[in-house]
Amino acid sequence: MAIEGALQDVSLADICQLLGMGMKTGCLSITDRSNFGYIYFKKGRVIYASVLNRRDRLGELLVRNHVITRKDLSAATERQAQERGRRLGQILVAQGALTEEDLHRYIQLQIEEAVYHLFAWHQGSFHFDTDQMPDEEGIFLVSLPPEALLMEGARRVDEWSQIEKKIPSFDIVFQLDKNPDESDEEVELTKDQRKVLPYINGVRTVDEIMNEAGLVEFDTGKALYGLIQAGFMSRAGERSTSEETGGDEALQQALNVGIAFYRSGMMEDAAREFEQALVIEPKQARAQFMMGLIAFRRGRLEEALGHFRAMPPGAADSYSVSRNTALILEVMGRYDEALGLLDEALVAKPTDADVHLARAIIHVKRGDVSSALDALRIYRTNPQVRRPSQHYYAYTVLASAVAGDLDYSVAVGREGLGHYPDSGPILVNTGQVLERRGEFEAAAALYKRATQTSPPLPQAHKNLGDQAYAHGDMDGARAQYEKAVKLAPRLGDDVYLRLGTMAYRGSDRDVALLLWRRALDLNPYNEAVKANLEMLAGE
Repeated sequence: MAIEGALQDVSLADICQLLGMGMKTGCLSITDRSNFGYIYFKKGRVIYASVLNRRDRLGELLVRNHVITRKDLSAATERQAQERGRRLGQILVAQGALTEEDLHRYIQLQIEEAVYHLFAWHQGSFHFDTDQMPDEEGIFLVSLPPEALLMEGARRVDEWSQIEKKIPSFDIVFQLDKNPDESDEEVELTKDQRKVLPYINGVRTVDEIMNEAGLVEFDTGKALYGLIQAGFMSRAGERSTSEETGGDEALQQALNVGIAFYRSGMMEDAAREFEQALVIEPKQARAQFMMGLIAFRRGRLEEALGHFRAMPPGAADSYSVSRNTALILEVMGRYDEALGLLDEALVAKPTDADVHLARAIIHVKRGDVSSALDALRIYRTNPQVRRPSQHYYAYTVLASAVAGDLDYSVAVGREGLGHYPDSGPILVNTGQVLERRGEFEAAAALYKRATQTSPPLPQAHKNLGDQAYAHGDMDGARAQYEKAVKLAPRLGDDVYLRLGTMAYRGSDRDVALLLWRRALDLNPYNEAVKANLEMLAGE
């Protein structure tokens, strides 16, 4: 027999308590305007729950908590699209990116957070269908006593009523008025407050802070509420998608769903929603911006630039657009244009350390080491930088070595590895400097560590191959070079030159010809490759 009613008449907590006490089995569906959620029960215990378009989708939860990388998630979602019917978690476990234990733990967290979120709904309707069970194959079910969920849910609802007075919307932007770490008084921050603190910058919304810090809604709100009450931060403004849409519900829905898909790594689904938004409003700034990000992630650089340039005046000149456009231009090798945009970003945010780091990286790539070191110094001495990023260490090692200061370069690399022991770029760059100092075994040890990172660094295999080649270990060199080009087929013409040379020495002329032609495709000006091909043609 179905049970239904309005949330205004009876709370969701009371309904769940009734179903628990009655040892009911079935699905409780809850609807609040355009929002929809459901909780499945089996003999009175909660076994599954979900809310449509929630921020806490499994893949995003795992990325935000640094359990998997964004690259792991993208690879898994692409594979999921090819293997219909397989769950994302199953694919991540099969890929070795995730353990079964972590999968179960985060699915349970996902289910618990969905229930707590639903407890905060006070309007809408509910409907319970007896004996209905999840029809999706492969989903992980839990067995949670409703009493524990009810107690925690009641506590959160009570606390949230206070938090909402200071944080009524996740579109609000907060600024840091004074840093707790620089306070004259000894301040003891919670673990979650430590997580959110670096992202409070007067630009990020609460929603963006939550995503960066890897927290769920309640924990984010509670951490920020404590900082507000202590006088460390204040409201700086608000950024709302509803303002961007002029109240158009269809446009708002397309943007919301598209953003949810994007955060989950489902690029095709996200693009479909943003394209629908652009049908409704061709110059819609958020949709154009997100389509630009999707095109960039797909490697379609000109398309990405086109979307950013199609944004309306004002939005196209925003800080975030300048930063992303500069990154695309950097990848395209258009360094002067990228630097120009970063200069514009500095006008908008002169104290932003990340802009100085981005400028330093471009200067390294264009060979202006002096300017790179100046920008790296400005970044490092910025009061906002508590722990420099991996990129700072990797590029400082490189720039210092090019400038001839090998000792400082190695010292910076070792400092960086103290913070980021599994950073492939720091390992490889420091190893290369050690090689220049003649410390070949120490360099090889760092390269080997870099091949074991996730994902393994192709350059580390190449460097190990170079060492083996120099010592006459052709089998070892071949094995490392083949691993390198398997990970990065366009790694370098010198790899294919040496692989071709080894094939030729092994009397395999056809393979040598193929490899040398590949080298020439990558670098048409490689004279050694041209000479080898001419030699083969003359035999």
